[in-house]
Amino acid sequence: MTRVHRKADEVPARRVDARTERWRAHRVQVRIEFVEAAFRALDAHGPDVSMGDIAKEAGAAKPKLYRHFEDKTDLYNAIVDRVREMLWERLLGGIDLTHDSAAELVRRAAAEYVAVVSEHPNVFRFILHSHFSQQARETERALAAARQSARRAAEFIAGLLPDESVDVAGIELVSYSIFGAVASATDWWLGANQREVSAMPVERFIDYLAESISALAQAHARFNGVRIDPAEPLRDAFVTD
Repeated sequence: MTRVHRKADEVPARRVDARTERWRAHRVQVRIEFVEAAFRALDAHGPDVSMGDIAKEAGAAKPKLYRHFEDKTDLYNAIVDRVREMLWERLLGGIDLTHDSAAELVRRAAAEYVAVVSEHPNVFRFILHSHFSQQARETERALAAARQSARRAAEFIAGLLPDESVDVAGIELVSYSIFGAVASATDWWLGANQREVSAMPVERFIDYLAESISALAQAHARFNGVRIDPAEPLRDAFVTD
């Protein structure tokens, strides 16, 4: 009987189990549906929503919810991720990076952000003050998510600039600072509008955020010996003094 010897580099291709792939895709879809249900439950019940409220909104038993999320924090992080995706989709769909001036981009970003906050105020109250994330471990995860967003924004902005020696870490720092300032302002705005009627109208709040973002960006630029011309498109707005 002849024995066939397989060469060392002839590794058999791993066969993809179609059932495993279908199950993975199914789990992803179910998680998406639960996050959508969480948005509806938050809109209806407020930031103190329970896992039971979310499961009921999804038309599922609570044990099924826990089969698709490790714990409350896992669901909280999925909601934060979805908000981040929504903001990127809205922002990138409404700007012209080639022709819009830096000032117009900042104003548009602030307007799109406030539009999403206005559509889902309880989602943002939940993110800022959720009982799902009150422990130190969850707080660290929330900070890590903010850092990740700052890094993504920094890499995105750096990719638009003509200078290949752009300081991505510096842009990440100012992005992180901007996220913190915007989150604090949003917390005040949502809280104030619960206590008073029109504590700050939407358009004025957009203007406030745009001014705050611009001021932080300008301060960071000056610190690094760079001037930002807000009237120029982003690629041409940075001038070395």
